[in-house]
Amino acid sequence: MVETFIRSECRLRERAVGGTTVVELYGEIDILAAPFLTACLDDLTAAVHPDLVVDLRAVSFIDCAGLTPLCRARNRIMRRHGRLRLVSAGGRLLRVMSGAGLSDFFEIHDRLPEALAVAPGRDLCSAAS
Repeated sequence: MVETFIRSECRLRERAVGGTTVVELYGEIDILAAPFLTACLDDLTAAVHPDLVVDLRAVSFIDCAGLTPLCRARNRIMRRHGRLRLVSAGGRLLRVMSGAGLSDFFEIHDRLPEALAVAPGRDLCSAAS
């Protein structure tokens, strides 16, 4: 398990669950955290067929700048024919995504076990790139 502290009040923890990489984010994802988060997600999405779950349940704040690394990761994963799932139990992420017009572009689950159990080949994001 790798844990990294980002300049703003954000932490990132990465671990493998089977063949899936789970990235747990904590704290605030804003303009200060976005460049480092982008670099981390770029590393994780560089392989062919990346399988990534980003757990956002412990994120206390996210703005449009914080959505940018997630959108970039999603686009990279789609081009590499991989899978991306987000986990968010609260309405905060959904409100920000809805406001940005991104609600339909991500597969979002309430709980981590549900995200990990998603059948391979299910692609809810094929409409956009």
